[in-house]
Amino acid sequence: MAAISGENAGRIRDQAKNYEPQLIRFMRDLIAIPSESRRERAVCERIGEEMRRVGFDEVFTDPIGNIVGRIGHGKTRIMYDAHIDTVGIGDPEAWQWDPYQGKFEDGKIYGRGAADEKAAIVSMVYGAKIIKDLGLDGDYTLYVVGIVMEEDMDGYASRVFAEQVARPDYAVLGEPTVLRVYRGHRGRCELRVKVKGVACHASAPERGDNAIYKMTRIIQGIERELAPRLKDHPFLGQGSIAVTRIESVSGSLNVVPDECTVYIDRRMTWGETAEAAIAEIKALPGAEAARVELLSYDEPSYTGYRETVPKNFPTWMVEEDHLVVQAGVRAGEIVFGERPEVGKWVFSTDGVSLNGMLGIPTIGFGPGDERYAHTVEEFVPVEDLVKAAMFYAAFPRVITAG
Repeated sequence: MAAISGENAGRIRDQAKNYEPQLIRFMRDLIAIPSESRRERAVCERIGEEMRRVGFDEVFTDPIGNIVGRIGHGKTRIMYDAHIDTVGIGDPEAWQWDPYQGKFEDGKIYGRGAADEKAAIVSMVYGAKIIKDLGLDGDYTLYVVGIVMEEDMDGYASRVFAEQVARPDYAVLGEPTVLRVYRGHRGRCELRVKVKGVACHASAPERGDNAIYKMTRIIQGIERELAPRLKDHPFLGQGSIAVTRIESVSGSLNVVPDECTVYIDRRMTWGETAEAAIAEIKALPGAEAARVELLSYDEPSYTGYRETVPKNFPTWMVEEDHLVVQAGVRAGEIVFGERPEVGKWVFSTDGVSLNGMLGIPTIGFGPGDERYAHTVEEFVPVEDLVKAAMFYAAFPRVITAG
């Protein structure tokens, strides 16, 4: 079977362009529905409605609350992963427009979730419709999955789908890539460091042992000693470490604190692990008696599903010559007429579980630019929505053609 003929490539392009009004409408509808992590029920219902309307073979909600649309029943299982939860809007006064309006102006759609990452599910749904329209089904089953809780715990809901519903042979992540093919990113872990001191009246601090001062020595070690010597990788880049929050415990403002805690965002490059990251902190001067631990997550989803999950998100990378990467590049060449660039994300995605934990060959391809994720300027170009729908329509046939 030929992957995609020249004639079909033209038909894919034409069909995607014909669906531009529907893509705009659907995108604006999704932005208008607030859907912070664990509050995604309404947006899942709206996505499910669209999936049914465009002719998916099956639409259902999985145990954790992901909205799933299936087309086909072939041997090779492909997962399109697009998280449909968002972060909050922050200060409403910082926005130049209503973040839930889905403002459409000058070929762009603005609002919370426009780039990160509701645009992807919009294009995936219509990519699947184009597959149905043009008879591009093959010996594959395509699952388009609107993922919940990613902003709270990336990889969690994707793993639940892969382990409890259908383990895919290949996965495509819809995080924004500016229409490039991405093949990995650094991992991360979230750590807590706690030190104990001795409380006393602040009028005579020498009688106690100030826990904040003890923690300050550890923080200085993190900044000056540990951060500069973290591992580097030619593709993924260097690991990083950042203290992101500090807390202390004291009886009042006149009491020397007897406990201090900091929280750490540790980005791990190739070859680094959470266990090693903990050991590195423990080895710093002044940290010998500190308690260093990996945080965990146990919040329920909107369906009530609940697990206790460690906040360890493994580094992942797929080699550029791997079939899944080459299929992504080829799909882009077919529908765009030029080879898409291959790169990586700076931030973390559901790839931490799909590839990092489960070993599923995974790439990223999505509309929008990650630079606008979580900002008050967030937008997606309509042209990206159309082009991404072309890619998503072509990819399954390309990767199953061999």
